[in-house]
Amino acid sequence: MRKGICVAGNMIVDITYPVEGWPKQGELVHIHDGIVRSTGGAVCNVVVDLAKLDGTLPLYALGKIGEDAEGDLIMRVLGEYPNIDTGNVVREGISAFCNVMADVKNKQRTFFTYMGANAKFTEKNIDWDKVGADIFHIGYILLLDALDQPDEEYGSRMARLLHMAQLHGLKTSIDVVSEAGDRFKRLVPPAMKYTDYCVINEYEAEQTTGIELREADGMLLTENIPAALRAMKDMGVSTWAVIHCPEGGFGLDENDDLVSAGSLILPGEKIVGSVGAGDAFCAGVLYGAEMKWPLSKAIDLGIAAAAASLSDSSATAGVCSVDEALALFEQYKRRQP
Repeated sequence: MRKGICVAGNMIVDITYPVEGWPKQGELVHIHDGIVRSTGGAVCNVVVDLAKLDGTLPLYALGKIGEDAEGDLIMRVLGEYPNIDTGNVVREGISAFCNVMADVKNKQRTFFTYMGANAKFTEKNIDWDKVGADIFHIGYILLLDALDQPDEEYGSRMARLLHMAQLHGLKTSIDVVSEAGDRFKRLVPPAMKYTDYCVINEYEAEQTTGIELREADGMLLTENIPAALRAMKDMGVSTWAVIHCPEGGFGLDENDDLVSAGSLILPGEKIVGSVGAGDAFCAGVLYGAEMKWPLSKAIDLGIAAAAASLSDSSATAGVCSVDEALALFEQYKRRQP
C-alpha cells in the first residue's frame, strides 16, 4: 500500500553575497564576508519541511541537479533526513543557482538566477515505479522551462505530466511561482485540470483567475476570496483549492465547504525572515491531506508551520514538528480572517 508524499520540481542553491550599496553600470562594489550558500526551491524547501514536521513519513524527492558542488550541497542537505528518498534525483549538467546580492545598507536584495538542470526536468526523468507515494506535489509552475512548454493535447507539458501521475494512482498537487508577466492564464489553468490539491498565494490566485484579491493600497479583499477559490475549482481542481497570504489561509474542500482561518499574530522579535513561509504553509496542508485530515485542520497546520518558519532567516530552519507547530496556537492569538 502506498504511503507518503513525493515532491518534484525546482532544486536550487541560493548564494547570498553581502554588498554595501548597488553600483552603477561599469562601477565596482566590494563583497563583504558572510557569503552563505543554502538550498531552495519547491523540492528542497517542501520536502525538508515535511521531514521536520514528521520524521517517520516516507518522502520522495524528484528533480534534476548538476554534477557540481551545488548539486553535492543539495544531496547533503536532503541526506540529513533518513525519511527522504533521493533515488529519483537525476544529476546532469550544472545545478540551478541564484546569486543574491544583499545590500547591507538598505536591506534590499537583487537576484541573478541560472536555471541550469532544472530547466531540463521532464517526465522522462521520472521512473513512476519508484514513486511509492500517495501524493505527487510539483512546483513551481512558471519556473520549470521544459514543463512550461505548450502541448497540443494537454495545453502544457506540465498538464501532461500531472495526468500521467494521476494515471499512476497518485493524487496531484501544484504550486506556482509569483512572477510578473502574463503567463499565468496560459500555463496554470491547463495544469489545474489534472490537479487534486492546489495551494497558491493570493497574488498567484489573482493572476490565474482574474479576480482581484488586493486593493492598490495593499488591503486584502477577503470578500473576493470565495469566488477565486470557486474559479480554481471550476478550472479543474478536484479536492482542495487553497489560497494563503500573510492574513491567513482560505480554502474550498472536497465538498465545496469554505474554510477561513486567520494567521497567528507574532511579536516583531519572532519574525526574522519570510523566505520559506509559503513553502512551509504548503507542507502543512500536504501533510494534512496525507493524514486524511479535514481541510480546516490542514490549513491550521499550514498556518502554524509558516509561523514557525518566520523565526529563522533561512527557508527551512525554523520549521518544527507537527505537535510543536500546533502548540503555537496556545501561545499566540489569531487575526480575523
